[in-house]
Amino acid sequence: MARIVVVGAGVGGLATAARLAATGHEVTVFERAGTVGGKLGRHVHDTPAGAFHFDTGPSLLTLPEVFHDLFEATGAKLDEYLDLAPLDPIVRHVFPGGGPTLDSCADPAEFAARVGAAFGDRAAADWQRLWRRAARVWDASHRDILRRPVDSPLDLAALAWRLGDLAAIAPGRTLRGLGRRHLADPRLRMLLDRYATYTGADPRRAPAALVAVPYAELAFGGWYLRGGLGTLADALLTRCLDLGVVVQTGTTVTRVDAAGGRVHGVRLAGVAAPVPADVVVANVDALTLYRDLLPSPRRLAGLTDRSLAGFVLLLGVAGESGLAHHNVFFPRDYDAEFDAVFGHPGRGVRARPASDPTVFVTVADDPAVRPAGHEAWFVLVNAPRHGTATGAVDWRRPGLADAYADRVLDVLAERGVDVRDRLVFREVRTPADLDAATGAPGGAIYGTAGGLLRPANRGPAAGLWLVGGSGHPGGGLPMVTLSAQIVADAIGPAWE
Repeated sequence: MARIVVVGAGVGGLATAARLAATGHEVTVFERAGTVGGKLGRHVHDTPAGAFHFDTGPSLLTLPEVFHDLFEATGAKLDEYLDLAPLDPIVRHVFPGGGPTLDSCADPAEFAARVGAAFGDRAAADWQRLWRRAARVWDASHRDILRRPVDSPLDLAALAWRLGDLAAIAPGRTLRGLGRRHLADPRLRMLLDRYATYTGADPRRAPAALVAVPYAELAFGGWYLRGGLGTLADALLTRCLDLGVVVQTGTTVTRVDAAGGRVHGVRLAGVAAPVPADVVVANVDALTLYRDLLPSPRRLAGLTDRSLAGFVLLLGVAGESGLAHHNVFFPRDYDAEFDAVFGHPGRGVRARPASDPTVFVTVADDPAVRPAGHEAWFVLVNAPRHGTATGAVDWRRPGLADAYADRVLDVLAERGVDVRDRLVFREVRTPADLDAATGAPGGAIYGTAGGLLRPANRGPAAGLWLVGGSGHPGGGLPMVTLSAQIVADAIGPAWE
């Protein structure tokens, strides 16, 4: 039996703790915040009409078999804890200039038919051709990358990819380039580009292999958890406690103790004595780990390409909108949005809030999350991370957040969804707020911008491991849950 400390009670940390406890280890989780869940955040706003409940992080569950596997590995059944509701449409896409919308779904043939009905037969044929390629990329990724450690470029090079896999993955090609090669309709290109933001990246720089992201969403479906996605954090916490994991919230780890090439424990804020551990699993941003907890200049040097962040409005809306569960309102100039969000630090061009951003609106048709006759809107736009560097924006600057919130509501109105006179309340969450709430540096949602090679799960000292969205295999609920499986499998059961 190993003494294991998990730093951070996000989904990756809780999933790792549950898996390790189920195999006989002594596990303690330290979480700096007062609640568990990490970026899988929740918020309640009380009004005279009733309470509005918001998921302030992920709003979509994909690859549900990953979560079934997790609960079964810990001796439970997912359906005993969570109520999954399939979504159709998964996302409603609203394109600039009017015209037809496009509803995505989990039936590939039906979605191709919807593409054809909206954009014509050629567009449908183009999508089906891209889909066949995406399937090959997914198969190679799922087989060789997503469920095993990848510690260096040599590990990627050594994978037993067939020539067909390499041709599909197209190392060196961007997601934007892939869209231009396969899709003639600019609206389908825009739809594909958006999936780069699922990894915090610019589609003009993101690898073409990210075509596996829409494949996973549209082949296996998108799901809502009744009561909100935050119920996943509750379920994982319950599993941990039932398995004997000690979970301490409001407890900040300030340092990982390591000497002689291996970890020996952690230090806690306000506590003189170290907490001994044979293994430390860090469910924090890799930047936080290698800058603050266990300084490692070599590892830190690879973390400079930071992901985008998000600017959020939480809206209480009177009446019914007729919107889908997830809605994307695209801008006329997608490139201008990415130019603004990332800036061009090498040329001295500062990042800035996009004046005409893509707007993502989540409206859950769930009586548990809003009063009767009302809707709880989660509104998200891509935004630069918080900070003073050229590639960041100081979101604490007086007046900026409220002014930009006004602009986002104006943009929605310009795109045919005007709720400004129906607002019961509005709350604003900036990247600076996400940084303060979760410890994500600058509020960068995914750590580094998405690429084929993420920070390794295995740390530079023996017994140190990294889980969560900033490490391998990447961000998003299923990926961080897979990172927990990779790490728990590498540590092994107590009886080995």
